[in-house]
Amino acid sequence: SLLRQPAASLKLATFSPTHHHLFSKPSFTVVVAIDFGTTSSGYAYSFTKEPECIHIMRRWEGGDPGVSNQKTPTTILLTPDRKFHSFGYAARDFYHDLDPSESKHWLYLEKFKMKLHTTANLSIETDLHAANGKRVKALDIFAYALAFFKDQALKELSDQAGTEFRNEDVRWVITVPAIWKQPAKQFMREAAYKCGLVSRDNPDQLIIALEPEAASIYCRKLRLHQMIDLSSKTAMNGYSPTENVGAGMTQAKEHVRRNRQSRTFLVENVIGELWSELEEGDRYVVVDCGGGTVDLTVHQIRLPEGHLKELYKASGGPYGSIGVDYEFEKLLCQIFGPDFIDQFKIKRPAAWVDLMIAFESRKRAAAPDRSNPLNINLPFSFIDYYKKFRGHSVEHALRKSNVDFVKWSSQGMLRMNPDAMNALFKPTIDRIIQHLSELFEKPEVSKIKFLFLVGGFAESPLLQHAVQNMLQGRCRIIIPHDVGLTILKGAVLFGLDPGVIKIRRSPLTYGVGVLNRYVEGKHPPDKMLVKDGTRWCTDVFDTFISADQSVALGEAVKRSYTPAKPSQQVIVIHIYCSEREEVRFISDPGVRKCGTLRLDVGGTESPAARREIQTVMQFGDTEIRAMAIDVATSRSVKATIDFLSQ
Repeated sequence: SLLRQPAASLKLATFSPTHHHLFSKPSFTVVVAIDFGTTSSGYAYSFTKEPECIHIMRRWEGGDPGVSNQKTPTTILLTPDRKFHSFGYAARDFYHDLDPSESKHWLYLEKFKMKLHTTANLSIETDLHAANGKRVKALDIFAYALAFFKDQALKELSDQAGTEFRNEDVRWVITVPAIWKQPAKQFMREAAYKCGLVSRDNPDQLIIALEPEAASIYCRKLRLHQMIDLSSKTAMNGYSPTENVGAGMTQAKEHVRRNRQSRTFLVENVIGELWSELEEGDRYVVVDCGGGTVDLTVHQIRLPEGHLKELYKASGGPYGSIGVDYEFEKLLCQIFGPDFIDQFKIKRPAAWVDLMIAFESRKRAAAPDRSNPLNINLPFSFIDYYKKFRGHSVEHALRKSNVDFVKWSSQGMLRMNPDAMNALFKPTIDRIIQHLSELFEKPEVSKIKFLFLVGGFAESPLLQHAVQNMLQGRCRIIIPHDVGLTILKGAVLFGLDPGVIKIRRSPLTYGVGVLNRYVEGKHPPDKMLVKDGTRWCTDVFDTFISADQSVALGEAVKRSYTPAKPSQQVIVIHIYCSEREEVRFISDPGVRKCGTLRLDVGGTESPAARREIQTVMQFGDTEIRAMAIDVATSRSVKATIDFLSQ
């Protein structure tokens, strides 16, 4: 079908509040947010009757030495016939206890969320690899994980209420990184539909929240005793000032541990003290450092309601803490040989998991001023398998390798000098610092008052130290106490009031290809098409919204389309996108087809000779949405936007 540019191109028009947040009265009685992380996950909830109480999920069985955590590892175990078996610590422990002859048939997955970020042409068919090398459908794994959280949360709510809690009473929120592209966000939604978290008929029951936005919303509520200010040397919790970054953190953890008995956080309805220092127009940055990604958002405060406005499109990249794990793996390959490590992972997957758990707890002990070495337990089967594989001992390999800072201790451990541990952090931290420096160069990012450091990786003293060194006192660095739960708590607040972020920035330029009247001298000759004696220019990019353009919640782009033939049942329109702000033609370099808009126009036989379908697209929300009406009959037309490659 030929799309013609309407004579008057429609600019962004704010139109009547069809926006779902504004007019649907909440019918749900509770908001449950799921923070589905790369390394750890969890949920929290709040009843709409008492929105100032945020409840963090019950304690999990299991748990690691040296890692106090409210969340559970994002690990999942399927039986040999691919049925869901367990999630989190339970999955890890069960897998670990299986006999090696048996465990190789079970499917164990961890750190799989990153696949959604790194897969270029993500589709419903995308695969993941389990620890034993077998392939499984990513959609199944994500659906199993969400189903697990759904069951846990509903069970906990039912136990609390003393009666069966119904899913339709819940508004669900799932958090994703702000830098995720549309396909990855849609993939999460598809997984939620697949496991019955919500149904396709009621999409508004699920909100996709952006992780740094959630953190930003929570940070507004912080009281002074709930955070550490790295920029002033005084920890803000009335402890003695100390030169050491880590000490404030340790005291904060103590403080949190003492309050752990109660899993309920009171978010006071007042705005936090720190926030009361902010004036209209003040700007701050949220740096969300997770397991997989680091996500940066720049927000500006709008008073009196304290609404938030995004000043610069979300940025960041795959610089999360698993980068440190990969460096450790590279170090092991350097010492023992990549051929051995690859074999060991496949043949002794449970022992490999053990080794990574041992590394994890030492990783958390790394600090800028540490002088004593860190010992990492090598599982017996590693030592044993290495000897079978190479015919000489682990000890021999360490002596022979020219890796300076790693020695063999007589207790059967890898002994890492602190410099060796710090070297594992360096590539990841350098990428974060480089990204931050580039962000601070941008004109939109001048005059920043605060930098909030959140997410699990923000607990690392090495990272805190690096951020401090980079900023040189340019703005205050604030770290909330229970930094790994910041996003979870903020996501609950967002579910209670999704309208709090009023203005966002589009990460990409979106549009469609249209025909325009051919203008000599303006249009390139190779784009000319003659039809019925009229000269048209093809491939013209009709911009819906430009990269980094501000767009308000509820603001919409309207376009009218006409079916080529009256009998046509479906109009399919290809949507193109580009990282560039200025795009002239869909054939320009860097422009790619990224989705389809589908209008089901069958069965609305219209008296008008030329049917006009008016399409409305919203870009101001966390997801792109579309709706359409047949102008002649004012009837609603089913409109769907699909970003997952077919």
